[in-house]
Amino acid sequence: MAVNVYLNFNGNCREAVEFYAQVFDTEKPQIMTFGESPPNPEYPLPEEAKNLVMHTRINISGSTVMFSDVFPDMPFVEGNNISLAVVSKDMDEIKSQFNKLKEGGTVALDLQETFFSKCYGQLTDKFGIAWQFSYDNGEMGM
Repeated sequence: MAVNVYLNFNGNCREAVEFYAQVFDTEKPQIMTFGESPPNPEYPLPEEAKNLVMHTRINISGSTVMFSDVFPDMPFVEGNNISLAVVSKDMDEIKSQFNKLKEGGTVALDLQETFFSKCYGQLTDKFGIAWQFSYDNGEMGM
């Protein structure tokens, strides 16, 4: 299991991650855009979201730092644009930790299967800390 820092940006994620990759002399980041996600007729993707970064990551001195742009019209507050991402190969561990942290907190996205993870969820705990949980079966390159 790993706990990683997750940084959100307001449309300039690509510029930021490419800058950090250069600063820390890392490999060129693989970038997944919102436009590359499978289409959902119930929630059509706005044109302005298609080229925004849905997910990317780089390794800085042994630590994985993850990045994304916020979806258009979603709240963005500079300085509060950070969350902790728990990535685990243990589904039971994810469920247990998520359920404990949601007590007294606010669930933004309950644990569920997505196209990028068999189990993914987001919450803010009772102390105001934002968390993301994701099951890693080792198949995703991102």
